[in-house]
Amino acid sequence: MAPILSKIAIVGAGVSGIAAAKQLAHHQPVVFEATDCIGGVWKHCSYHSTKLQSPRCDYEFADFPWPNRENADFPSHLEILKYLDSYASHFDLRRFIRFNSKVVAVRFISDVSANGDSGEYGVLLPGRPVWEISVMDTESGTIQLYKVEMVVMCIGKYGDIARLPEFPSGRGPEKFAGKVMHSLDYCKLGKEEARELVKGKRVAVIGYKKSAIDLAVECAQTNEGEEEGQACTMVVRGLHWTVPHYWVWGLPFFFFFSTRSSQFLHERPNQTFLKTLICLLLSPIKQGVSKFIESYLTWKMPLVKYGLKPEHPFLEDYASCQMAIMPETFFRHADEGRIVIKKASKWWFWNGGIEFDDGSRSEFDVVIMATGFDGNKKLHDIFPPQFRTFLHYPSGMMPLYRGTINPMIPNMAFVGYLESVANLHTAEIRSIWLARLVDEKFKLPETRKMVEQINEEMEVMKRTTRFYKRHCISTYSINHSDQMCEEMGWNPWRKNTWFSEAFSPYGSQDYNKTTTTTTK
Repeated sequence: MAPILSKIAIVGAGVSGIAAAKQLAHHQPVVFEATDCIGGVWKHCSYHSTKLQSPRCDYEFADFPWPNRENADFPSHLEILKYLDSYASHFDLRRFIRFNSKVVAVRFISDVSANGDSGEYGVLLPGRPVWEISVMDTESGTIQLYKVEMVVMCIGKYGDIARLPEFPSGRGPEKFAGKVMHSLDYCKLGKEEARELVKGKRVAVIGYKKSAIDLAVECAQTNEGEEEGQACTMVVRGLHWTVPHYWVWGLPFFFFFSTRSSQFLHERPNQTFLKTLICLLLSPIKQGVSKFIESYLTWKMPLVKYGLKPEHPFLEDYASCQMAIMPETFFRHADEGRIVIKKASKWWFWNGGIEFDDGSRSEFDVVIMATGFDGNKKLHDIFPPQFRTFLHYPSGMMPLYRGTINPMIPNMAFVGYLESVANLHTAEIRSIWLARLVDEKFKLPETRKMVEQINEEMEVMKRTTRFYKRHCISTYSINHSDQMCEEMGWNPWRKNTWFSEAFSPYGSQDYNKTTTTTTK
């Protein structure tokens, strides 16, 4: 089959993919989606009880608000899928999407250097194909080649490939007589299948992040009131802060982190000497804010009682985008014995269940590992060898300028790999920025300067949190958006008054292009 020519290929039709498709629609991109629907992790990595971690008004596209955006309830994953489906229909994005089309390889076919003769990155649409993409039809198994000028990677860091713990020889899942699965496999079960899996069973859930917490609650609810109901045991290896809601001692949570004035307390990349000095002088206030929030969380929830109070400051979890909402029924289930906490840094299987590093053993029928995903492997599996070493620094972080461009990989962009507390907005504003870059409305700095900016961001993250590998910009997200606005020629100050600019939270509606003013 002869290769099909196209200008732009977008890989993935999750939140980032459809955001990129909408902004690049005037170039008629082709979007490859491995499954039969849009939605990404909301479709394929959600439990029946999964909800958004924030109000809907904090998770919406700038030019497509929720119809009931003032509703304070957190929408379910089904409501989010309906919203994304409405967005795709409203902007007629399905015309670009090739469903059941899995990208299995990308190959660089140009002999031209990525950075030109002067160290510049070069234009993203050079007028000739530079990438060859192998796309497999998941229904027929056939391979079709595409040749494109540019690729936008939107397959993200989550879903698709499970990250599994390593076990001593002879002590892995093969030793266990019961059933072992990853949370990714649990998500694929129907509602009744999931219920039957845990009903009346001794279940162990490995992990203590959002997916593990939700899974433990689902298991406890299934066994609540059952005559033969069993407790669900959470095997906790590392602790992270959770919050019951977005209020702290009567104050809204955004007051502490989502306004210009609150983010002024935190270090940001390439700040001036004066700003560095001010940050140093204000560091006691920053630490006081973290302690203030911690005091509320330990008062509101029995974290100490169950050994779930982390040793590190709350700020470190917020700065690494690891803060999670604790379901309101979690501790009630724990108090009633339907959720049992077992802390263990190491564990392995024996025939009847799990053995822990303290020498104790527990019997289980089902073990579900909510141990995350291997986003690195997703990219490595399809990337050509000559570019794999550029995908991640030794630290594990992906080097991306403005969270989008890898200076060492030509004619390619990445959307959905930078995290914040509002990932949809983060993906959308980067898609807007990328579209203007593609249209040559502005130019990128020299490759050397982009690398310096990336390195500076990484150093800031390392100084802010021990969990820096997640590449999260939550403590300086407004500044990050300011810099992108300035490059696009937009006024970075988006509010109507100075008071709002200082004390109102920033969100996607502040970046609606219909209300954009320019600086040049």
